[in-house]
Amino acid sequence: MSSDEKTVVVTGSGQGIGRATAVELARRGYQVVIADLNADHAASVADEITSTGGSALALAVDISDADSCRAASGELAGKVEKIDGLVNNAALFSTLTMKPFWEIPEDEWNRVLQVNLTGTWRITKELLPLLRGSAAASIVNVAASAVWIGRPNYAHYVASKAGVIGLTYAISRELAGDGIRVNAVTPGSVQTEIPRHTITPAQVQAQVDAQSVRRPAEPSDLVGAVAFLLGPDSGFISGQTLNVDGGLTVR
Repeated sequence: MSSDEKTVVVTGSGQGIGRATAVELARRGYQVVIADLNADHAASVADEITSTGGSALALAVDISDADSCRAASGELAGKVEKIDGLVNNAALFSTLTMKPFWEIPEDEWNRVLQVNLTGTWRITKELLPLLRGSAAASIVNVAASAVWIGRPNYAHYVASKAGVIGLTYAISRELAGDGIRVNAVTPGSVQTEIPRHTITPAQVQAQVDAQSVRRPAEPSDLVGAVAFLLGPDSGFISGQTLNVDGGLTVR
């Protein structure tokens, strides 16, 4: 990978929002590291990008596992000199079933927090030396507008994403001296190729009807916001949360 291009790592980019983000960032000229739990998915997205002239590298990593994050960071350090951007997108959601908080099994609660919140913290700290190698690195954490509405029957998911927002604020202060900006985005429900068996078409339509922008969100709706926060046009923005939910919540 060329050292004169900007390199961005996108976690959970083997499918869904992460894949769409990685593909668009590559189209905009970034070298993209496809970091995903599923090595085959990561390789497939990297091939998709390179086949159209983009630059990409597949990286297998389980952000819920400390050893995996350390190994991935070490592997990446042997291939790139620096990281200019990190998009913390990997999370558990689509496989979760709706249930009141008192019925959530403790192991499920712990797993969601371990991936969505602790995993974001873990992979960020492991990649920090490479981020510090950039003259103007930017971290974008993908949270969720479910935090703003206290979406019922997903208490573990909502709590984990609220934690991501808090983590964003805290580390934006701590990394200020390194010139690293840290922001978050809060998307609403986004339609991707990942099947969602936990929400009915009627529920999807009800959310659309509650939005100011009356259509379902697509991954491309979020990608522009992420690209903005990664790039120089947002160079004076840090420690902020950008809500991207079609006006479902007004803050």
